Amino acid sequence: MKKEQAEILGFVPQKEIVYNKLLPYADKLDRESNDILAQIKGNLGRAVQFRELWPGVLFWTRKLSTYLRLYGRKFSKEDHVLFIKLLYELVTIPNLEISMMQSFARLLVNLLKKKELLSRDDLELHWRPLYDLYESILYSKTEHLGLNWFPNSVENVLKTLVKSCRLYFPESATQEMLDEWRPLLCPFDVTMQKAIGYFELFLPTIMSPEQHHKGFKLWFDELMDLWVSVQNLPAWEGNLVNLFARLANDNIGYVNWDPYIPKIFTRILRSFNLPVGTSQMVVPRYLTNSYDIGHVVLWISSMLGGRENQAQKQLNGLFSSIASFYHPSNNGRWLMKLMKLLQRLPASVVRRLHRERYKKPCWITPVPTSHRLTDQDVTDFVESMKQPVLMAMFSKTGSMDAAQALQNLALMRPELVIPPVLEKTYPAMETLTEPHQLTATLSCMIGMARSLLSGGRHYPEGPAHVLPLLMRALPGVDPNDFSKCMITFQFIATFTTLVPLVDCSSALHEKNDLTEMERELCSASAEFEDFVLQFMDRCFALIDSSTLEQTREETETEKMTHLESLVELGLSSTFSTILTQCSMEIFKVALEKVFNFATTNIFETRVAGRMVADMCRASAKCHPAESLRLFVPHCCNAITHLTANEDVLNEEELDKELLWNLQLLSEVTRVDGEKLLLYRTQLVQTLQLTLRLRCKQGYTLACNLLHHILRSTALTYPTDYCSVPGGFNKPLQEYLPIKDWGRPGDLWHLEIQWHVPSAEETAFVFYVLDLLLQPELQRLQRYAQGEQDMSRDDVLQSLCIVQHCLLGAGSMLPPLDGTLVTGLVPSLLSLEETKLYIGVDYDKSRENYREAICKVMRQLLHYILEHSEDDTKSLFAIIKIISDLMHFKGSHKHEFDSRWKSFTLVKKSMENRLHGKKQHIRALLIDRVLLQHEMRKLLVEGCEYKTVHQDLLRDLLRLSTSTYSQVRSKAQNVLFTALGTYNFCCRDITPRVLELLEPNRTDVTQQQFKGALYCLLGNHSGVCLANLHDWDCISQTWPAIVRSGLSSAMSLEKPSIVRLFDDLADKVHRQYETIGIDFTVPESAVFLGRRITDSRQPTPYIGTPVDQELEQGLALQQDKNQDAEQKYEKLLKDLLECLNNRDLPWKFEHIAIGFLSLLLRDDYPLPAPVVLFFIRSLNHDALVVRKMAIAAVAGILKQLKRPRKKIAVTPSDISRVTEPEELVAGDRPGNDWLQYHSDSLPKTQQDWDNFCFVEKTHWGYYCWPKKLMLYAPEAEQPKDLAAENMNERERIIYDHFTDPVFIKQLIEFLSLEDRKGKDKFNPRRFCLFKGLFRNYSDAFLPVLKPHMERLADDSHESTQRCVAEIIAGLIRGSKHWSFGKVEALWKFLIPLMRTALSKITVETYADWGTCVATACESRDPRKLHWLLEMLMECPLSGEGGSFVDACHLYVLQGGLAQQEWRVPELLHRLLSYLEPKLTQVYKNVRERIGSVLTYIFMIDVNLPCTLPTKSPHIADFTERILSKLKPLIEGDEEIQNHVVEENGVGEQDERTQAIKLFKTVLKWLMASAGRSFSTPVPQQLQLLPLLFKIAPVENDDSYDELKRDAKTCLSLVSQGLLYPQQIPLVLQVLREIAGSSSWHARFSVLTYLQIMVFYNLFTILSTEQAVQDVRTLVIRLLEDEQLEVREMAATTLSGFLQCNFLAMDASMQTHFEALCKTRLPKKRKRDLGSVVDTIPSVDLVRRHAGVLGLSACILSSPYDVPTWMPQLLMDLSAHLNDTQPIEMTVKKTLSNFRRTHHDNWLEHKQQFTDDQLVVLTDLLVSPCYYA
Repeated sequence: MKKEQAEILGFVPQKEIVYNKLLPYADKLDRESNDILAQIKGNLGRAVQFRELWPGVLFWTRKLSTYLRLYGRKFSKEDHVLFIKLLYELVTIPNLEISMMQSFARLLVNLLKKKELLSRDDLELHWRPLYDLYESILYSKTEHLGLNWFPNSVENVLKTLVKSCRLYFPESATQEMLDEWRPLLCPFDVTMQKAIGYFELFLPTIMSPEQHHKGFKLWFDELMDLWVSVQNLPAWEGNLVNLFARLANDNIGYVNWDPYIPKIFTRILRSFNLPVGTSQMVVPRYLTNSYDIGHVVLWISSMLGGRENQAQKQLNGLFSSIASFYHPSNNGRWLMKLMKLLQRLPASVVRRLHRERYKKPCWITPVPTSHRLTDQDVTDFVESMKQPVLMAMFSKTGSMDAAQALQNLALMRPELVIPPVLEKTYPAMETLTEPHQLTATLSCMIGMARSLLSGGRHYPEGPAHVLPLLMRALPGVDPNDFSKCMITFQFIATFTTLVPLVDCSSALHEKNDLTEMERELCSASAEFEDFVLQFMDRCFALIDSSTLEQTREETETEKMTHLESLVELGLSSTFSTILTQCSMEIFKVALEKVFNFATTNIFETRVAGRMVADMCRASAKCHPAESLRLFVPHCCNAITHLTANEDVLNEEELDKELLWNLQLLSEVTRVDGEKLLLYRTQLVQTLQLTLRLRCKQGYTLACNLLHHILRSTALTYPTDYCSVPGGFNKPLQEYLPIKDWGRPGDLWHLEIQWHVPSAEETAFVFYVLDLLLQPELQRLQRYAQGEQDMSRDDVLQSLCIVQHCLLGAGSMLPPLDGTLVTGLVPSLLSLEETKLYIGVDYDKSRENYREAICKVMRQLLHYILEHSEDDTKSLFAIIKIISDLMHFKGSHKHEFDSRWKSFTLVKKSMENRLHGKKQHIRALLIDRVLLQHEMRKLLVEGCEYKTVHQDLLRDLLRLSTSTYSQVRSKAQNVLFTALGTYNFCCRDITPRVLELLEPNRTDVTQQQFKGALYCLLGNHSGVCLANLHDWDCISQTWPAIVRSGLSSAMSLEKPSIVRLFDDLADKVHRQYETIGIDFTVPESAVFLGRRITDSRQPTPYIGTPVDQELEQGLALQQDKNQDAEQKYEKLLKDLLECLNNRDLPWKFEHIAIGFLSLLLRDDYPLPAPVVLFFIRSLNHDALVVRKMAIAAVAGILKQLKRPRKKIAVTPSDISRVTEPEELVAGDRPGNDWLQYHSDSLPKTQQDWDNFCFVEKTHWGYYCWPKKLMLYAPEAEQPKDLAAENMNERERIIYDHFTDPVFIKQLIEFLSLEDRKGKDKFNPRRFCLFKGLFRNYSDAFLPVLKPHMERLADDSHESTQRCVAEIIAGLIRGSKHWSFGKVEALWKFLIPLMRTALSKITVETYADWGTCVATACESRDPRKLHWLLEMLMECPLSGEGGSFVDACHLYVLQGGLAQQEWRVPELLHRLLSYLEPKLTQVYKNVRERIGSVLTYIFMIDVNLPCTLPTKSPHIADFTERILSKLKPLIEGDEEIQNHVVEENGVGEQDERTQAIKLFKTVLKWLMASAGRSFSTPVPQQLQLLPLLFKIAPVENDDSYDELKRDAKTCLSLVSQGLLYPQQIPLVLQVLREIAGSSSWHARFSVLTYLQIMVFYNLFTILSTEQAVQDVRTLVIRLLEDEQLEVREMAATTLSGFLQCNFLAMDASMQTHFEALCKTRLPKKRKRDLGSVVDTIPSVDLVRRHAGVLGLSACILSSPYDVPTWMPQLLMDLSAHLNDTQPIEMTVKKTLSNFRRTHHDNWLEHKQQFTDDQLVVLTDLLVSPCYYA
């Protein structure tokens, strides 16, 4: 087979679509594909050499992607590599138009998809061009200024592209990438996110083991250390996790994860954000930045296995700690994540097993045998997941996730997971009260069906469950419960697809070589017949209860409701599956039954009738000969009999029996065509009788019959879908069906039975057309020529017949043909279409009915539009027929799409991912082959635009702009589909649409106007004519849209028209992408094009072009670029012209300005007139226009920015420090010169010129880039713009901004309020001013100064914002000013800002903060020393009151935070300045100080290979604080909140000061919880005792601020991530506090412990000592004298047991039992009235502790009954009558036990002995329970 094919093709294909070989015409495909490939290679190669990107290259790359869809990768390896290299060159052409780039990228991704086909030796792609492309688009410097418009999809397309290419990056790439992006790793800067994002995306992880030292080993330790040391989940941590997961998956066995495993699992557990403990605060950042579950799952599944299999141990721990969250009674926002984990983890492990055991080996290194998963590993894994999955089956989110998990688990270990699900399924089928249980268990069983049936050696008893399950599922076919009904249908269909329904019981006597299991199955199979008949009875009952009369009132609709149609679908597909799988004997019984049911009753045709007819059709489809023998004669006779009377033909309402028989007949004829030929005379007779019925319902059914008869004989389709080829009708001696239970189809021996139309059938089709279609066409033609009168109903009836003939025989009629429409696009290439063979040889000798219909329809259409345009029904019919004439070749696109969707769904629910290799069931494989045939049918004709199509499109356009809105909208939809189908037809149609919008035409009606606008708008999926990415089209449509505002048909009074224009403008803005102006193709691509045209096998269709042609191509490329520029300028000119028209309504003025603003570009400057227009629009009356103008002018200024010269410098020359060899990050001698030193600031001209300013904050923190590029000294830079050197555009701006009147007006507008209270600092305006001052240095200052002074003096919100925007722009714009100008600037600015800041208010402080932060962003702090020193002066002077102080701090913080690590000196100064003031009285100042402290200490991080910072250290600060807090720590009395609002005379005592200080410290702790990178644990520990002392126990909002804050801090600190070495320290502190005298503190220790242990679970578990310490601590607190503490200790213990942190072992049990037995002292005999002794004796406490311990153990497993539990319950019950608090504890425990075990009590009962049950029942319902 393969050899023959290689001879025909001349090469060995890379990987083709196997389904093509099963098509009935497979022998023709090799030659066909070779022709097409030769055509593609020739034309694509030539197109690139001609440098014709559009239409040439785009057209032929599109053809290449169609080729991939049709044949897969059916080309040689050499061609494959050439295609990829060529497309890689094309994608990375700089400045390539985005839409082209995306279409090349998508094709490239498709070519790279199957990575096993090309190894790293076959292909190498360089990473840098891809990085440049990614950087230029995703981090575009001009996009935010509106100079580039990218589509939303571009990010995903590029990411997918990089993922596909990174496999082929050269081995040197890793080191190059590290050199490129390491310098960006500054954790305080946004570049960190960028660098880690790049690492995640680009770093290659698939290499051969001998290359690993050039691959991941270069970065693994460095990034892993970084990840381990970051504690507070910054945004980039997720990217690191994704990178590690990918690394783990690609290199199983080559990376040693063991040292990291506890840390990894702790972090995974934390990222679920599960609620633990009471009243818990969650840091908001944890919610947004949590890990991506898909990658977590990949990482876990890649770490399993190995000798120790440590990961599995941790995974057991993970699942046992979160198991209880899966119980259906729990719900929360975290649930989705947990369910995803559950669903994806088994799938990931299955994928890994498949790769290790079943996948075909390829060049990618296999997993080493030492690390493959052993059978034991798999069993352990399945065991660990079993419990949570079984709980999740009944979850609130539905059972889908659990079902998918079970499907994959059952593939690995059916014997472990199927039995427990069956145990739940059988009772669920019996119960009537809990339908939810039934749907959940059935959907799980459906997923496991194949595993259950194939049984295998591990689970041989599986198949025995099939029959019991099927029989018990029958009651689910229930007319009253829709969802139950649907899931039952699905369940039955799934199982019967896999099982031949054959009665094999007779084999028991005939064969004696059967195993025990087989004998059992044989005897069980006798029940199949019973099952089928019972199922049919159920269906009949369902049908009876859903007849139209029963379910509808008279008034309601006659159609089926959505639910009914779903039930109909479920019923018919299930029934057809059952019959397909039946043996002939069972089938005959079923057929008899269904025939009797259908013929003895008469059904209405809408609901019940459709269901019955479907059942009959199903039987006819399975065995056509037997079924037709019954149905056809019966129906035909009945119809003949009922129409014997002539009057019947003219009746409006027909007899129900006649309609029913017609409906039945029309459905049973949808079968194998050759079996129909026997009955042709009867059928044709019937058609002749019924097609001319007067009754609409009657002739519609007759038309259906006609359609189905034609379809059955004319189409190519498979005729059997049985699960075993050849069916089951062989004697049992030679074939035993039970051996085929659950058997997959064999792709190589599918033996599809195709129906291919025979000559006889073809003749029959044309006979019917001649007989029935011809006369109708003649009548319609005579009517259209006015020779014959017809009523509207007659016309409609004739059209109906025509349409059904076309639908039935469409596949036999050759496509419309004619001459091509030429001259639409210029091209040096042939843009011809490829033709596909689809198994039909068109007979040219017969009449081509498609053309005949086309001709008549056009005549009729014109006649109706002229004479009776209100006959809308006929117009609808004609529109449908036109659509089918153009697109219908035997299948509809939308049907194909939905079948493709349902195919993938079924495939997913029934596939075997473990073995792979397309082991689907036979019916599914046949379906896929049919889909391949249908796909070829849809692509058969290609999309050449011929004159026929042109005529039809013009007709559609006429209909789209006609009078009636419904006709318009139907015609528009067909028009849009056609526009998307034919090549370049839009260019032909657009001018015709625009004619209707011409302002000087007076004959256009409003309907035509609206229709034309809708045609421009397009529908949501199709083409939008207003926005084709092409200069030719846009330069026509945009001005036309604007001009249409002057049209007489346009009225702004009509809301529908106004809305249309809004939608149009909106769609253009949403969909516009920058259109290319430069279409240059690089030489490297031309060279590859040459290699393609020179290649062989197959030899390209047309040879390599000659030199003269190549020169012509080069010339044309230049013309094209010039042409694009001219069209661009013309479009701008046209739009401006429209705008200069005084009569244009305001709406259209805004639309035009919107269009203009879309046309700004970064590669071509805007013409001067447009610049002038935008500058003038800055002072336009309308706010909308001003906003657009501001954005546009900012963009224009960016275009006019002049380049600055940069030079490379060596940092070590400046610092005079040689950089060390190894990596050292942080503040080091080598980067000290970058930092702010107040003694060496550039304060003179000379210093300024000698300084090396480094603007970007991240350079130098982590390491230096290979080449540090800095701006050259001022002398080498271009001079400031002088008025005489300006070009026209610059001059326009200069003239306006130096004009005082213009500026006055502008400032007035800018200082207006827009929306009261909502306005913020506006970055667009900032960009405008920054651009002005950057391009013109200080030219405009003189005019602006007086305005700025006036604004700064006015304390109104809008004026202050305006001056803040100008100042920020001014500071950033002065980046390159000379020293003199800068100095002068600050002399003016400093007093101005002082004034403004002294007037700061609630409304404006945020704007000033933004202003300063913006001004300081990416600026060298030494350039800004004037500003920084001014801000440092006196933030806490206290002059303006506490509020002003807080605001000043906020503004200062904005500036310093931007400077990050470069201003340690200022941070020190600020800290020493703040420290004495920490005892502030006012809350707002305290909060602000807290926030500022966070930023001060942010730089003090604990990251790998980072030197200690020169900025302030937390440790020193904490030490100083603690010495001041001494009075609080030492004193024992309770700490009250002393508040003296007025700072009274004299100092208060130390204690009060300490309290005030502590309040501020708390604010700092709270603020830093979510912000810093590492948590200062040792410092927190020193403050912990104080927190415990203050934090209250109860939740009460009435507490003062101090206590609330203390509680919040405790909660936040307890969630912190701890390093292993910190755990003993924490436990030490907790032990000390547990000994304190305050019971509040002891109580809080327990709540703290709960959260801390859970959030650091695996880290703590990995050190034995720590676990022991925790255990000792909890058990010690169980015996606390305070009742509340004891109870909390019990809760804590129960929680630890529940999440398997502590184990319930014998020693614990005996310890508690011993405590319980503590004797209580005898009660002294007292009088009843005496006071009860309140102080509990030591003995009572101990006894209570024992009882609490037992209680904790019992409550720790709320959802099951472990073996030790019954005994403990008995122990506990002995204490039911002890003194209080013991009695209370016992009662609570028992009632809780009862509550949680009530649901599954039947299961749980089995764990107890009878005696225990008696005691227990007694306890749970005894009177004492209610006492």
